[in-house]
Amino acid sequence: MGVTKTALFKKKQNRIATLAKAFDHPARVAIIEYLLRHETCICNDLVNEFPLSQSTITQHLKELKRIGIIKGEVEGPKVNYCIDEKVWEETKGIFNQLFTQYVSKNDCC
Repeated sequence: MGVTKTALFKKKQNRIATLAKAFDHPARVAIIEYLLRHETCICNDLVNEFPLSQSTITQHLKELKRIGIIKGEVEGPKVNYCIDEKVWEETKGIFNQLFTQYVSKNDCC
C-alpha cells in the first residue's frame, strides 16, 4: 500500500474529503437518512431496519462517528446515536460552497 499524500493538500480539501467519506457507501447514507428521520437510535434499531449484520452496522457507525457526522451517548449497555448538529451544519456549508462554485458555460467540453 502506498502512503497517502494528504499533507500535500489544504486543510479544507482534506476536510471535504473526510466528510465525503460519510456518503461513500449506501449503508452509511441509509443510516444517515434513518437518523435524520428518527433523531436517535440504538444499533439494534438499525439491525432491524436494514438487511445487514450487527457487526457491519457497527463498523459503519464507527466510521460515521470517526468522521464526526454522528455522535453517540452511552446509556447502560447501549449506545444512542444521533446526527451531530454542528458537524452536519459544517458539512452542509462546505458542500453548498463547493457546489455553488460551478458556473455552467455550456460550451466547455
